[in-house]
Amino acid sequence: MDKQPKHCSFCGIEASASVPMIAGTEGFICEACVMLASQVVSSWGKKKELNEIQGPLPKPAEIKAMLDQYVIGQDLAKEILSVAVYNHYKRLKHESDKTGGLGSADQSVEIGKSNILLIGPSGTGKTLLASTLAKIVGVPFTVADATTLTQAGYVGDDVENILVRLLDVADGNLSKAEWGIVYIDEVDKIARSPEQAFGTRDVSGEGVQQALLRLVEGSHVKISAKGRRKEHGGGDTMMIDTRNILFVAGGAFPGLEKHVEKRLMPPKTAIGFHAEMNNPDDKPTLEAMLNATQPDDLKRFGLIPEFIGRFPVLAPLEPLDVDALIQVLTEPKNALVKQYQQLFAFDDVELEFTQDALVEIAEKAIERNTGARGLRSIMEHVLRRTMFDVPSKGNVERCIVNADVIKGEAEIQVVEREVGDDLQRSSGG
Repeated sequence: MDKQPKHCSFCGIEASASVPMIAGTEGFICEACVMLASQVVSSWGKKKELNEIQGPLPKPAEIKAMLDQYVIGQDLAKEILSVAVYNHYKRLKHESDKTGGLGSADQSVEIGKSNILLIGPSGTGKTLLASTLAKIVGVPFTVADATTLTQAGYVGDDVENILVRLLDVADGNLSKAEWGIVYIDEVDKIARSPEQAFGTRDVSGEGVQQALLRLVEGSHVKISAKGRRKEHGGGDTMMIDTRNILFVAGGAFPGLEKHVEKRLMPPKTAIGFHAEMNNPDDKPTLEAMLNATQPDDLKRFGLIPEFIGRFPVLAPLEPLDVDALIQVLTEPKNALVKQYQQLFAFDDVELEFTQDALVEIAEKAIERNTGARGLRSIMEHVLRRTMFDVPSKGNVERCIVNADVIKGEAEIQVVEREVGDDLQRSSGG
């Protein structure tokens, strides 16, 4: 009696020398069906992990509304970041659907990521936007400082250490880390330096940009599984796929506006009595120049074209004016005025800032050219003596800060509590 040929119980293909079969109790299964089943099971597992990390998919308007609670102004940058995070979530869902054939995603379309470059003066909220975004997003999020990065083999951090930090945030879960978001701060500090007079190598400039290209665009990168440097015996290594990791870079780029101005208003070279000269009043504002930034301007600043091309979305942050700084002082959940009022409230003292005092604080911050970051130092200087004296007195009811105090022309007005109030408080009435 002839032996019946073996067929795959799933696809029906006949066994041959090139098509091996795995025998089961009820039939056979071919290699192709085994691999397909593995992909489906893996996809379901990743989809479950994604739902656990992400929860309900937040809409861009919802993400921006949450950013508005902490960051004042910068609507354009917040919209760009909100859309980027929302699309990042959708990319993850699309990858899950495509791997296992789930849902209604078009499996013939491969969606790429759009990395973001934040450009704006110091103190406009770049780092605050990133740290606030970390509280909102449900995927692993880490902040890396570009100033610590150097070329491989030199003292400093290798670029792969960024991925090690992301893996640490994901509690060692490689799948979660491959869906994360990385913010690279102070990216303008790795701009290409001019030729050195003594021929020293620029190990923290262009070389770092070259090293970041592989990470930012998307590739398989080998990192130390234990987070130690590889050349010092870091133990076993592991591969991490950066294709689904969203990279957001930010920097102040001081002097960038000069390159933009030269492009927008090229100097006129005509001479003579009737020669037309540039009118200083026609010079565009810093905000307008940042909004008009083009990749060529970043190239003249010192970023290499390959690095610029991997950050297709430019998000300019506008300089903060007096009104915006007053809002920063008073409106967000973590507003400085609210913070210091709470500190005084711990000692049962009310702290009051007059409107002219807030204006003076904002104007002083603009004079120092420190943006919102300089507001705390101004308030610390103004309140330091009062914070030293008030806890020892015990009978202070209110402290009033006006514009003269900020200017240094007067002392903070201290209102003491009446004796009857002290007795009533001590008796618990």
